[in-house]
Amino acid sequence: MQIPTDREIETLHRDHAPTREAFEAVYYHCDLVCQIAEEFFVGLVVYLDTDLVRAGALLHDVGVYRLYNSAGELDTTDYVRHGVLGHELLRDLGFPEEICRFASRHTGVGITRDDVLRQSLPIPVDDYIPGSPEEELVMYADKFHSKRTPPVFVSGDSYAAGVGRWGADKVVAFDALRRRYGEPDLESLSDITGQAVI
Repeated sequence: MQIPTDREIETLHRDHAPTREAFEAVYYHCDLVCQIAEEFFVGLVVYLDTDLVRAGALLHDVGVYRLYNSAGELDTTDYVRHGVLGHELLRDLGFPEEICRFASRHTGVGITRDDVLRQSLPIPVDDYIPGSPEEELVMYADKFHSKRTPPVFVSGDSYAAGVGRWGADKVVAFDALRRRYGEPDLESLSDITGQAVI
């Protein structure tokens, strides 16, 4: 499998972002998630394809571009669709399934078929949970940064406090990820970017 370069991925973002503001929100979020994921490379006890993790982190949110309307406004009501939309976009561009899955498998701490049915989510009924250590690490790293306005870093405690609204099983899943990977150094990234840690 040929993994796209950072430059190729940035070009893809520029080509699909409907506005400069959309590019800046999505691409820079993906870049920060990539930096967070890289923090976990040291000390991992499982083998990871670090190039695949980098590409997956840099591409995981490309589906957000498909949620902008012609006026450049983001449709947040169906935001949960961005993963499936990103998977479709990457597939349509000819990327292999191993790359496409980063888009559809990073939301929350994984969306199960039961979640889709119970919550009446506007996505095809399926399991959207990581199927590889690389996918899991990108999903986990994504929890520590939010594109909201203004963008912020999210501490593990803050994410843990909010994830329970989706079910007790999500709290258990996030706790297991925290034990497995630890916590990233968000303060250093905050100092560099000027974005707060909440």
